[in-house]
Amino acid sequence: MRTFVKEIGRHLKEDLIPFWEGLKDEEYGGYYGWLGYDLKLDKESGKGCILNSRILWFFSNAYRLLGWENLRADAEHAYRFLKEHCLDAEYGGIYWSLTYDGQVQDDMKHTYNQAFAVYALSSYYEASEDPEALALARSLFRLIEERCRDEYGYLEAFDRKFRPADNEKLSENGVMAEKTMNTLLHLLEGYTELYRVAKDPEVGRRLRYLLDLFAEKVYNRELGRQEVFFDRNWRPLIDLYSYGHDIESAWLVDRALEVLGDSACTERIRPITREITKNIYERALEGDSMPNEAENGVVDTTRVWWVQAEAVVGFVNGWEKNPQRTEYLDAAERIWRYICENVIDKRNGSEWFWAVDKDGKPLEKPVVEPWKCPYHNGRMCMEVIRRSGDDT
Repeated sequence: MRTFVKEIGRHLKEDLIPFWEGLKDEEYGGYYGWLGYDLKLDKESGKGCILNSRILWFFSNAYRLLGWENLRADAEHAYRFLKEHCLDAEYGGIYWSLTYDGQVQDDMKHTYNQAFAVYALSSYYEASEDPEALALARSLFRLIEERCRDEYGYLEAFDRKFRPADNEKLSENGVMAEKTMNTLLHLLEGYTELYRVAKDPEVGRRLRYLLDLFAEKVYNRELGRQEVFFDRNWRPLIDLYSYGHDIESAWLVDRALEVLGDSACTERIRPITREITKNIYERALEGDSMPNEAENGVVDTTRVWWVQAEAVVGFVNGWEKNPQRTEYLDAAERIWRYICENVIDKRNGSEWFWAVDKDGKPLEKPVVEPWKCPYHNGRMCMEVIRRSGDDT
């Protein structure tokens, strides 16, 4: 375990942090939004607001862990860009994307995007002690509750004025979903972080509501897994088993339960996260890595970067909650070895491949783009270090 943690700490400090610091845009603000597979940086590519929020979250948490002042400055750089460009001063909420120089590129409002801003701003508030950041997080929480809810849960896609729109941004696999497990999951983590730093009673109430939705609508008890895409009334639209989201959800739901501190809620929902972890270990882990997903029972064998990262955290979490399940810790360590050998891009000036095939050959996809960020792999490093109690 000690070697495992030391290696991950070194990777965070010597590889991930310098790489993302190197993408800082000192001229127009924020961070550059595109680095191709060929490692050519496109300084005039659009800047996804989700990417900026995730970078803000990353540097805020890296500062909290390591205490390096340059990391606080990196986080402040992302915060200023969010506040000055990503936030719609007229209609409220966070845009989908901006041009390289900070103009609005795609003005749609998505619940997923609002959730990530809440997540990032809450962490930045803790890192910076800037009350303005907490006020912005609270205002986005209120906006989500006032503009994005319906009688069944949360709608997701809206135009700039928060009129409902098609949810093509979060729909995949040939369906158009009104509700997704993915967006609900990131609402959960955003509200968890806001409740942790501010302890607002209303945020706590909504956090309980989200946990209830996971237990009663998203989790399929018969199959021991989560469903992914839904209509407005939570009817599943497709037979899809998202391995990465299931193992990520297991530890994020556990985190929410810990932060909430409601023993009755924990007693009711913790068995679900244990079952999800066990099933992913038994059904999805193939040797030293995890494939992407299974649609109608057909497995997509691609090894996606974020799936491997979340599997490491999820299995470490599973071992912590059930110390007798030492096979979970072994699985986490094996996946880390696989990441080192296959997913980390050894080329100078790169980070992690987006994905590799089942034989370990990289897919020629961008190293940085609106969805490719330091959130999953950076969070993996920080979670393992924190949970170990190591001062690496």
